[in-house]
Amino acid sequence: MRLPPAALAASITFLAGAPASASSSDADSWTGPDKALHFCASALIASVGYQATALASDDHRTRIALGAGLALTAGVAKELWDLTGRGDPSWKDMTWDLVGTATAVLLTWADDRLFLSHPAPERTTRAAPAPLLDSPFAFLVPRGW
Repeated sequence: MRLPPAALAASITFLAGAPASASSSDADSWTGPDKALHFCASALIASVGYQATALASDDHRTRIALGAGLALTAGVAKELWDLTGRGDPSWKDMTWDLVGTATAVLLTWADDRLFLSHPAPERTTRAAPAPLLDSPFAFLVPRGW
């Protein structure tokens, strides 16, 4: 799989900045209050993205991809923002973003499948129309013919 140039550049930037923040990451706890914020924000974005996509698509794979994509993009953008010196970049934050995204997508998908999905309507076959009735002269044919 080939990464798009923007994703590759973002990954390199994130990885290049990680060692520089080693001193601040030592104090970074897995259960800090900011981790709950990362989890909740990612879960909210993923579930809203999934449900918004449901308005336009019946395909569950599309809903999952867009919901998860929105949440993970927000999480990566936040960590890239932190790399600019406006915060403390952390792999632990990114991990909680991933956990929140996966949890929300799984629960939203399960809710959608169990409670909101309706069975597909039965397909009925329709007889092909008579060629004469499809012609420009159909107004000349008596009704019920």
